[in-house]
Amino acid sequence: MVSKTDDIPASVPNCNPVDLADEAGDGAQDCKESSKTHLKDSCGCGHSADTAMVNGDGAHGHTEEAESKQDGNGEADGGEDSNEQEVIVIQDTGFTVKIQAPGTEPFDLQVSPQEMVQEIHQVLMDREDTCHRTCFSLQLDGNVLDNFAELKSIEGLQEGSLLKVVEEPYTVREARIHVRHIRDLLKSLDPSDAYNGVDCNSLSFLSIFTDGDLGDSGKRKKKGNELEQIDCTPPEHILPGSKDRPLVPLQPQNKDWKPMQCLKVLTMSGWNPPPGNRKMHGDLMYLYIVTVEERHISVTASTRGFYLNQSTTYTFNPKPANPSFLSHSLVELLSQISPAFKKNFTALQKKRVQRHPFERIATPFQVYSWTAPQVDHAMDCVRAEDAYTSRLGYEEHIPGQTRDWNEELQTTRELPRKNLPERLLRERAIFKVHSDFAAAATRGAMAVIDGNVMAINPGEETRMQMFIWNNIFFSLGFDVRDHYRELGGDAAAHAAPTNDLNGVRAYGAVDVEGLYTLGTVVVDYRGYRVTAQSIIPGILEREQEQSVIYGSIDFGKTVVSHSKYLELLEKTSRPLKVQRHSVLNEKNDNVELCSSVECKGIIGNDGRHYILDLLRTFPPDLNFLPVDGEVLPPESQRQGFPRQHRHRLACLRQELIEAFVEHRYLLFMKMAALQLMQQKANKDTKTDTPAITETSESTSESKDDTAPTQTASSDSPSATEASTDSTSPADNNNTTAASQTATDSEETSSKPATNGPLELAATQNGECKSPLEDPKSREVVLNACKAVGSISNTSFDIRFNPDIFSPGVRFPDDSADDVQKQKQLLKDAAAFLVSCQIPSLVKDCLDHSALPMDGATLTEALRQRGINVRYLGTVLEFVDKTPAKGQLEHFYRIGISELITRCAKHIFKTYLQGVELSALSAAVSHFLNCFLSSFPDAVAHLPPDELVSRRKSRKRRNRVPGGGDNTAWASLTPSELWKNIASEAQSYYHFTIQCESVDQVVEKYGLQKTTLLREISVKTGIQILIKEYNFDSRHKPAFTEEDILNIFPVVKHVNPKASDAFHFFQSGQAKVQQGFLKEGCELINEALNLFNNVYGAMHVEICACLRLLARLNYIMGDHPEALSNQQKAVLMSERVLGIEHPNTIQEYMHLALYCFANGQLSTALKLLYRARYLMLLVSGEDHPEMALLDSNIGLVLHGVMEYDLSLRFLENALTINTKYHGARSLKVALSHHLVARVYESKAEFRSALQHEKEGYTIYKNQMGEAHEKTKESSEYLKYLTQQAVALQRTMNEIYKNGSNASIMPLKFTAPSMASVLEQLNIINGIIFIPLSQKDLENLKAEVQRRQQLQELGKSEEPTEDTPLELEDKIPID
Repeated sequence: MVSKTDDIPASVPNCNPVDLADEAGDGAQDCKESSKTHLKDSCGCGHSADTAMVNGDGAHGHTEEAESKQDGNGEADGGEDSNEQEVIVIQDTGFTVKIQAPGTEPFDLQVSPQEMVQEIHQVLMDREDTCHRTCFSLQLDGNVLDNFAELKSIEGLQEGSLLKVVEEPYTVREARIHVRHIRDLLKSLDPSDAYNGVDCNSLSFLSIFTDGDLGDSGKRKKKGNELEQIDCTPPEHILPGSKDRPLVPLQPQNKDWKPMQCLKVLTMSGWNPPPGNRKMHGDLMYLYIVTVEERHISVTASTRGFYLNQSTTYTFNPKPANPSFLSHSLVELLSQISPAFKKNFTALQKKRVQRHPFERIATPFQVYSWTAPQVDHAMDCVRAEDAYTSRLGYEEHIPGQTRDWNEELQTTRELPRKNLPERLLRERAIFKVHSDFAAAATRGAMAVIDGNVMAINPGEETRMQMFIWNNIFFSLGFDVRDHYRELGGDAAAHAAPTNDLNGVRAYGAVDVEGLYTLGTVVVDYRGYRVTAQSIIPGILEREQEQSVIYGSIDFGKTVVSHSKYLELLEKTSRPLKVQRHSVLNEKNDNVELCSSVECKGIIGNDGRHYILDLLRTFPPDLNFLPVDGEVLPPESQRQGFPRQHRHRLACLRQELIEAFVEHRYLLFMKMAALQLMQQKANKDTKTDTPAITETSESTSESKDDTAPTQTASSDSPSATEASTDSTSPADNNNTTAASQTATDSEETSSKPATNGPLELAATQNGECKSPLEDPKSREVVLNACKAVGSISNTSFDIRFNPDIFSPGVRFPDDSADDVQKQKQLLKDAAAFLVSCQIPSLVKDCLDHSALPMDGATLTEALRQRGINVRYLGTVLEFVDKTPAKGQLEHFYRIGISELITRCAKHIFKTYLQGVELSALSAAVSHFLNCFLSSFPDAVAHLPPDELVSRRKSRKRRNRVPGGGDNTAWASLTPSELWKNIASEAQSYYHFTIQCESVDQVVEKYGLQKTTLLREISVKTGIQILIKEYNFDSRHKPAFTEEDILNIFPVVKHVNPKASDAFHFFQSGQAKVQQGFLKEGCELINEALNLFNNVYGAMHVEICACLRLLARLNYIMGDHPEALSNQQKAVLMSERVLGIEHPNTIQEYMHLALYCFANGQLSTALKLLYRARYLMLLVSGEDHPEMALLDSNIGLVLHGVMEYDLSLRFLENALTINTKYHGARSLKVALSHHLVARVYESKAEFRSALQHEKEGYTIYKNQMGEAHEKTKESSEYLKYLTQQAVALQRTMNEIYKNGSNASIMPLKFTAPSMASVLEQLNIINGIIFIPLSQKDLENLKAEVQRRQQLQELGKSEEPTEDTPLELEDKIPID
C-alpha cells in the first residue's frame, strides 16, 4: 500500500492519514464532512451507508467552521505548498480513543475533532464484533456523551481517553430499530433488494471475476515461475464468430449470495401490542421466531432487553420461560438457544465486512435490473411492516412524521453560497433532498397507478383524477378538460411533462436567487405517465385564476404580468437566450413578458415567487410545426421538412440553442473582421486602433447587459492585442461572469466552455460604447448584427421569443418587425439542426470520436448535439446516403434497433393501459412473444376461471385509470404488431421499415433478438427471468407469463450538479492535456473530494473522476494505485449505471489493462472476457470498439503463449479495423503487426511476413520512408526474413541428411511481458513518459512533441480513447 499522506485531499478537514491507510484507500475518497456517511473504522472494514442515515439531515450544520478554516488557502491557489501545509494541519487534528464494549477487548479508534459522537455509534454498529448493539450510550468518566455533540466540544476527551459503551434501557422505538438492524445484518449479503429495485440497492459482479479484492491476492497465487497453470480458454459463446448469445452469464452466480440461513422466521408476533397490564411490566413488543433447528419460540422485547416467554401460537402466556436467557441484544439471546444461528451469524458478519464498501453503499437514485433469477420470497417482518404501515419517509427518524418537500427543496436553495464551504454545504443539501424527493415521488406514483391512493377528486372519471400522497401532488398524463385540445390532445399531454421537466432543469441550473421552481419528477409506469410535483403552499385553498399573477392560464387569451417577475426572469434571459417581448391580452393591451405565456407566476403563502408550467422554455422546432404561409429554408425543405408531428409542443433542445448561438457568433466575428479589413485597406490610416484601446473603462456601466456580448471592432488583429493589456479589473469580472454562465448552464457539460474562450478575447475589449464614435466601425457592427439576427444593433446578442407560432398568442403591431426577425431566427435554427448538427454527428461517428454502443448512448450522442430523438429517422436516412456508409454500419444498426424499440414502446404504452392488474404478466409476455418470437400465432393465455370472476367484477366502478376493454390485449398478433410498428415508424419518425415480422427485421438489418429484448425491457421497465429463451422456435412461443417477474417505473428527474467540483475537474483535465500530470492529478483529487462532499460516495461523475485518476496513476507508474482507483470506477459504474451499460464495459477494459500491468494475467483475461460478453449482448460483434477489445484479448493470450486462440481474436480485430477505419488506416497497420508477431511466435514465418508487409506498405504510404514507424517495420521485416531463411536451411538440412543432421538451435521467442504490455499501451492510447525527477519543462516539451507526432502520424492513434482526454463525458441525466 502506498503511503497515502501525500495525496490526502486538501479540503477534507476531518480525514486523517491513519484513517486512509487503514481503509486501504477505499475510504480515502469517501470521507464526508457531514456525519451522514462518514463512517470510520480502524479495523478496515469499510463503511455502510444504509445504517449511516439514521440522523437524517440533522447533521448539516456542524461542518461549517471546519471547512472555513481551510478555505482561505486551499481554494484559490491550489498550489503544492498550501496542500502540504494543509495536510499537516489535518494530521495534527486526528487522535485515537480507546473503546470498551461489554464482553469485548478494548480497541483503538481513530477519530477527528470535527465529527460527532453519532459517528462513533455508526462505526460500532458496523464493526464485526459490536454490530449487534443499537441501544447504548458512550460514557467518558461516567458522563454520558450527547449524540449530536462534536468531539472537540467535549471536555476532557483527548488522545487515549477511554470511552465506555453502556447498554441503555429500550423504548418501543429503540426496540423496533434494534429488530430492523438485526434484520439488515441477516440480509446483508442477500441480493434480493437489488433485484427488486428497492432502497437504492443495485447489482455488482466485479468481485466474481477478481476473486474478491484485487490488491496482492491476485499476484500471490501466481508467484510460480511458470505461467502455465492459467486456464485461458474463453467460454465457447464469446469466441469470435460465435452466433450464440446466452443470457444466463449476464448474472454469474455469486457463491456469497447463497445465504447462510441463520433463522427460518423472524417476525412480529400476533400477540402485539402488549396489553396494558404487561405494558406496566415493561413489555414493549413480542417477536415470533423459528430457529434453523425448527424450534418455535416467542420472545418478549422489554425495557431491559430480550427474553423467552411462554406464549405459543394459540395461547398467550407472557411470563418468562425457564431459563429466560435475558439478553440486552437479540443476537446474544439467539446465540444461546440456537447453535446454528451462532455459527452462521458469525460467518455472515465476517463475509459482510470483507466486501468492498462500494458493493454495499446505497446509490443516490434507484437503478433497476431488467433480468433477475427466481428469488425465493422469504418471510420478512420489516418488509411487511414497511408495506402496510403508511411509511412515507423515514418516520422513525424524523420528528414530525411526513416531510414538507416543498419547504425542504426551497430552503436548501436559499442557503448561502458566498464561498466554497457554503456552496458545498448548499449543493450537498440540494442533492440530498432531490434524491430523497425522487425516491418518494417514484413510490407515490407507483402507489397511485396501483390504486393505493385516494384521489382528491374521486367523483370524476379516472383519467381526470389527481392525487396527493406524502405532500406530493400527482397528475396523470392525459388531456384533462381538453386543456391541450389545440396542441394535440393526449399526445401533447404526454409530451408536456418532459418539456416542463427540461424547463425546470434549465431554470434550476441558472439558479437565480429569489426565483423558485417546483420539485418535479416524471414517472412512466404500467403504461401511464405520472407527474409528481411539490406543492406550493396555499395553492390548494385558492382558485388558479386568483393566484396566477404572471403569465396565462388559457394559452394566451388572457395574460397578466408583474414587475417582480419581470425583474427575476430578466436575470435568466441571457443564459437561457429568452427574449423579453410584449403580447396582447384580451383587452388588446400590451403585456410585457420575459418567458412564454404558459409560464405562470404564483406567489405562495410563504411569500416565494414560484414559476411553473415551463413547457415552452425553449423555442418551437419549426421542422415539426407546419405553419400556413411560412416557408422553411431550403436545407430543411430538401430533407422533407416541415413534417406533421403528433403534437404542437415540439421544441428545440437547450444544447441546440447553445450550439446555434455559438455558430452565429463565429459568423459574426468573421463578417466584422472581414469588413474591418476592407475598411483598413481602403483608408489605410491608423486612427481606429486607439479608439478601441480606450474602451476598457466604459465597461463598468454596461456590465449587466453585456456579459457574453461582442464588439466587432475588437476584431482587427492589431486592436485585439493592444487592448488586452489594458484590461481593467472590471473587465475581468465580466469575462468570468460570462464564461461562468456558459459553463453553468446545466447541459453544456458536453462541451463545457461553449462561450468561454470566445468571450475571453471578446469581452476584454470592453463593450461597444466608444468604438461606436467611429461611424465606420459602427456601421460594420450594425451590418454584422443584422446579418446574424442579433437583437441588439450594437453588440452580438441572440435571444429567442418562445411565443412565436404559439396558437392564441397575439403580438402588438409595433413589434411586427421584431416578430418577423424572430420567425427568421427560428427557421435558421431549424435549418441549422438539419444542415450542421446532423452531419457533424455523422462525421464524429466516422472518425470515432462518438462511439454509441446501444440505444441509450446513441440518444445521448444525439442530445449532446441538440438533436431531438424525433429526428432519428432523418439521421438514419442521412447515414444511408453517406458515401462511407460501410464505416457507419454499427451506427445505422443501433439506430434502427432504437427506432424499432421506441415504436414498440409507444404501442406497448397504450396496450398496457387496457390491461387489468391480474392479467399483467400474461399481457406482457404475450406482447414480447408478438414482438420477438418467431412463433407465428402467439396466443395469449386467458385461464377460463379468471374470465368468469372478471365478468362479475365488471360492475365495480374503481377501475384503473384508462380502463377500456380488459381483454382486448389478448387479440394482438405478431403480424399486426409489426404492421403497427412499421406504421408508427412512418408516422412518428417518417422512416420506412419494410418488414412484416421480427425475423425479417433481424435478417435485413443484422439485429440480435437479445439486444432488442434488452432495449425494450430497459425502455419500458420490464424485468424478465434470466434463462435461455428460444426465440427462433416456430412451434412454441418464447415467453410464458412465469418469465415476467416485475414491471418497474422509468423515472426522469433533475440531476443537481456539483459546480465547484466540476470546475476543478475541468481544470484538472486541461492541465493533464497540457502535460502537467502532477498538477492535473492534484486537481482531479481535489475534484474527487468535492464530488464526494456533494454527492456522497456513489455517482456517475465520481466514476468518471476515478477513471481519469486511475489512468493518471498508471501513466505516472503507480500501478497498484491505478488498480485500486479503477476497481472503484468499475464497481461504481456497475452500481450507478448498470452491469451491462456501455460505460461499464469500458471500465472493465481499463481495469484489465492495469491488472495485466500488475502481473495478474488470469484476472485480466477474465475481465476482458466479461467485457466481450457484455459487448456481444449489448451491440453484437460488428462494432469498432470490438476491435480494440479483441486486440487486448489477443495480446494477453499471446503473452500467455496461447497462440491459436490469440490469432482468432487478433484476426477478428484486423477484420473489424479494416472495415471501420478503411484498409489504409494506421490502426489496420498496427493490427497487421500484432498478427505478424503471433505468427512469428508460432514459427509460421511466411504468414508473418505477409502481414508485416501489409503493415509496412501502409506506414510507408501514410508517413513516408523516414518515419520511425516505417523504419521499425522494415527492421522487423528483415528480422522475419532472416528467421524464415534460417528455418528453411534447417529443414533442408534435415531432408538431406536425415536424422544425423547438425541442427542449429532456432530462436523461438516467447514474447516478454514487457513487450506485450508496450503493445497493450499503444492500442489503448497510452503514451508513456518516464517520470524520473526530470524537469517538468522537459516533460512538457516531450508531451507536446508526442502530441504533434500523433497529429501528423496518428500512429498510436487511440480512437475514442485519447489517453488524457476525458471522453468520459459526464452523462447528462
